[in-house]
Amino acid sequence: MNDWQSWAAIAVFVGAYALIISEKIHRVAAALGGAALMLAIGATDDKSAFYSEHSGVDWNVIFLLLGMMMIVGVLKKTGMFEYLAIWSVKRARAKPFRVMVMLIVITACASALLDNVTTVLLIAPVTFLVCERLALPVAPFLIAEVLASNIGGAATLVGDPPNIIIASRGGLTFNDFLVHMAPLSAVLIVVLIALCRFMFRKTFVHDEARADEVMSLEEREAIRNPRLMIQGLIVLALVVTGFVLHPVLHYEPSIVALLGAGLLVAVSTVETGEVLAEVEWPTLAFFAGLFIMIGGLIETGVIGEVSKSLASAIGDNELDGSMLMLGASAGLSGIVDNIPYVATMAPITSDLIEAMGGSGSHVMWWALAIGADLGGNATAIGASANVVVLGIAERNRQPISFWQFTKYGLVVTAVTVGISLLYVWLRYFALA
Repeated sequence: MNDWQSWAAIAVFVGAYALIISEKIHRVAAALGGAALMLAIGATDDKSAFYSEHSGVDWNVIFLLLGMMMIVGVLKKTGMFEYLAIWSVKRARAKPFRVMVMLIVITACASALLDNVTTVLLIAPVTFLVCERLALPVAPFLIAEVLASNIGGAATLVGDPPNIIIASRGGLTFNDFLVHMAPLSAVLIVVLIALCRFMFRKTFVHDEARADEVMSLEEREAIRNPRLMIQGLIVLALVVTGFVLHPVLHYEPSIVALLGAGLLVAVSTVETGEVLAEVEWPTLAFFAGLFIMIGGLIETGVIGEVSKSLASAIGDNELDGSMLMLGASAGLSGIVDNIPYVATMAPITSDLIEAMGGSGSHVMWWALAIGADLGGNATAIGASANVVVLGIAERNRQPISFWQFTKYGLVVTAVTVGISLLYVWLRYFALA
């Protein structure tokens, strides 16, 4: 990594990241500007940026988002989210903390079966309506849900994209993830709820008048178009089934989402233009720019050098190696997207495991998965779900700043990663 392009790529990425953090210009402009500079200095090119599976735009993520945004856009017109908002508030007796706990648990469980981006796309509209009804600030609830989605997604093979990469490279099954990752994920959700009770304590103000008003509502009256809602729910059920059966059907989630969106638009009476107007286009553009910038770091060998340095530091010591792998993966995944990081690190991890004489569900795979999944909570752009929620909040004129998210994300990441280090030591070494 001695050529000028590598150092120029680092400078471009750091500069764009600094602009995103400072919020002096819009994060979409910073990401697209950084992507343009990566192309201009030759750190990447059109083939690598747009066609490379390893270092280009992850079109599976882009089109998964597009398809699910279209489906959510149709469901918004039915009144279904208003129904769910009133129902959930009534079940929680209109107590703000109970509402947050309910949303956290629902989000975490859904993220274990769906990918976390799909989950937050479905839960965010309900959250806005709940907070509006109870006159509560929406940001704490959205932040809590994103943190829950990343933790819940770690539980299963299909919950987070890095898990799919790790499973493929390590020959791991759905049941392997349930046995090794789900118990930790369940414990961390309980920890998250306790942290939220402390971090957002000023939010949980019970408005008796508002509560009585919501408790008197009849949720069924919120449904504006029952036929469209039934059509939407059938399509959504088919899409979710397609996600869950990915290991059997071998259809990428993006394909399933686009097929579902196309089917729903075709069978419903909703205008295509109205559906496309609900798509978060700035969020999609931000992802494209971010992928190209990270691709520049991959093409110039920067990420490869970081991964090799980590592998060299690990050596053949399983205990120290797994601790370093988990901690370093968490730190790096808070800065760069965890998908290209895991894609780069997976073959190196495989070689490390072979050198250690291990195979199958080796502790190093779980250290990589835990670090990559939980590290995404550290910053506002550490995981796809974080970026999506920030885009939704901005669209609804209740923006969440980079630091507003990150100051809570760092606390949760530090605590959950610390507990995870203890979990790995106890389960795979002390009690093995």
